Amino acid sequence: MPFYVSPEQLMKDRADFSRKGIARGRSVVVVQYAGGIVFVSENPSQALHKISEIYDRIAFAAVGRYNEFENLRIAGVRLADMRGYAYDRRDVTGRGLANAYAQTLGTIFSSGGEKPYEVEIFVAEVGDREEDDQIYRLTYDGQIVDEHGFSVMGGSAENVSTYLREHYEAGLSLDRAIASAVDGLEHSESHARVVAAGDLEVAVLDRTRTQQRKFKRLAAEHLLSILGDRTPEPAATTGSGASTDPSGDDPSHPTNSPTKDAGESVTPPPVAPPTDPSDPLT
Repeated sequence: MPFYVSPEQLMKDRADFSRKGIARGRSVVVVQYAGGIVFVSENPSQALHKISEIYDRIAFAAVGRYNEFENLRIAGVRLADMRGYAYDRRDVTGRGLANAYAQTLGTIFSSGGEKPYEVEIFVAEVGDREEDDQIYRLTYDGQIVDEHGFSVMGGSAENVSTYLREHYEAGLSLDRAIASAVDGLEHSESHARVVAAGDLEVAVLDRTRTQQRKFKRLAAEHLLSILGDRTPEPAATTGSGASTDPSGDDPSHPTNSPTKDAGESVTPPPVAPPTDPSDPLT
């Protein structure tokens, strides 16, 4: 006979499994700015994207297992294309797509025949005005959260959210929104670190574009002009060329041996006098 597991314990175990998988990924930040919505993620890969276009005004971002959220992205693109072709392009909305994703994730999570998805996703739609922008965050179990201003998922989301909550302002320019998001990613750990422009994946839904498609990726050269050179500085060295290694104050350590600088005399250590073999005290 199989062991009995209560439904509450089963759901808790499946939720813990999904959360652990999502926490291993790098964070994705979405920020509203004056001209639209910007997505920022730390992703050194140039081939595997975490941020993608779904339709004219709709974008998709995810964190977690790549093969799982890539299947969701492809399904969303097909659904949007079929609905836009069968009815009208205006009938393809971020809310409808988020509801479809919620049903899929909820069904997979509650099903006992397969493991739950280790993903969280953003579905965002840019409107004609800032008040019309929509950002939906979908969790592994199919819950939908309507976000405003900014939101973070994956990795150390709590640390990044805390930083953005203190520094975010409504109506930011694109450059300031990107800089704030990157600063939040750099404070995702206990100590501040530096994220190079080449390790970032950034895309925007820009309502000011004249094209029907509002999605646009930002190249590393553009990010470098916004963020500047964020390469970590090399370790400081001493005047004699030795690195500042914390070897203590032990003078017997090779790096702490006395050296003679220009204009400075170093007193040599005392030398014992030679011993006389005929002296009875030696």
